[in-house]
Amino acid sequence: MSQTFWFYDVDLVIEKSKYIKGRGAQVNTNNRFAIHQKVIEDDFLNYCLIENEDPDHNKTQYLEIFPKTILNKITSTDIGLAYSMNPYQGCEHGCIYCYARNTHEYWGYSAGLDFERKILYKKNAAQLLEHKLKSKNWQAQNIMLSGNTDCYQPIEKKLAITRKILKVLLKHKHPVSIITKNTLILRDLDILTELATLNLIHVSISITSLEESTRRILEPRTASINKRLKTIEILSHHNIPVNVMMAPIIPAINSHEIFNLVKKVSEVGASSVAYTIVRLNGAIGEIFTDWVKKTLPERANKILNQIEGCHGGQLNDSRFGKRMRGEGKIAEQVAIQFRLAKKQYFDHICMSPLDYALYSKYKNPQLKLF
Repeated sequence: MSQTFWFYDVDLVIEKSKYIKGRGAQVNTNNRFAIHQKVIEDDFLNYCLIENEDPDHNKTQYLEIFPKTILNKITSTDIGLAYSMNPYQGCEHGCIYCYARNTHEYWGYSAGLDFERKILYKKNAAQLLEHKLKSKNWQAQNIMLSGNTDCYQPIEKKLAITRKILKVLLKHKHPVSIITKNTLILRDLDILTELATLNLIHVSISITSLEESTRRILEPRTASINKRLKTIEILSHHNIPVNVMMAPIIPAINSHEIFNLVKKVSEVGASSVAYTIVRLNGAIGEIFTDWVKKTLPERANKILNQIEGCHGGQLNDSRFGKRMRGEGKIAEQVAIQFRLAKKQYFDHICMSPLDYALYSKYKNPQLKLF
């Protein structure tokens, strides 16, 4: 007889034998770039099985990589940014909906559990950035840190790569935007405050739900909702402009929270708020479908059908101009609710523009005279 247990206070039962606690994805999907696949024998794994011991499948691995560049040109017309900068590839937060999962396949890994368990880090990121900022052809442009995976995920506490990047940006007085859902950003409050006094920083805090039970199943290794709200309050108190991203809105999971969430983040000092509709491109469709059927089985079909209803009958959506906001009745209702909520709680609040005029590629500004 299989055992069952209550999972994170949600009102449905999940079979314990089928669920991996502490992770978002529950499967490793096939890598679309792997043309030929074969089973590779692992001596350590075989040893564990022989000795009747279970190997630690849930342990996170950290692997250093050595890129030649750190800035990635953004070509999407849906995002008002010029470049992104990602010190980490893969993310231990384990957000089940994360669009960045697909990028892990370029490294030969799965977009599923591998994305959460195999974290690649770029220890030389700050040096690469400084080299770029010193190049004679570089002009100050909007850089997003990270834009793909969270620059303040757990391993950042040890490696401090993001902090070193921020020091380089402050040194050269170069503007930057940050998006994160981790309270570790407060460690760098000293640098962020200096950047803010020069209008060189925008911070976005991602909050998908105000319900902790929802957060735990959607984003299993992220900071709690209360801690994120407190982070917004502290940043705002130090005059650091904070935008809140309700991203993504998932029909039948968090779509009912729009007004409450917008009201709450305005109360703790956020300067603006925005949203995106969930889209499940590439392997994420399979990963999310597997997850929702195990986690919310009684609502799974409703959730999947409503997501499809936002994207022309498909879980996948890569259409510029449509993919971030969706289409159809449900997407229209979300847009109306968000517009009304913003008008009520953020009518006279906005983010101040970044200052691109202060950027200098020279250590000594007097050298500009020559």
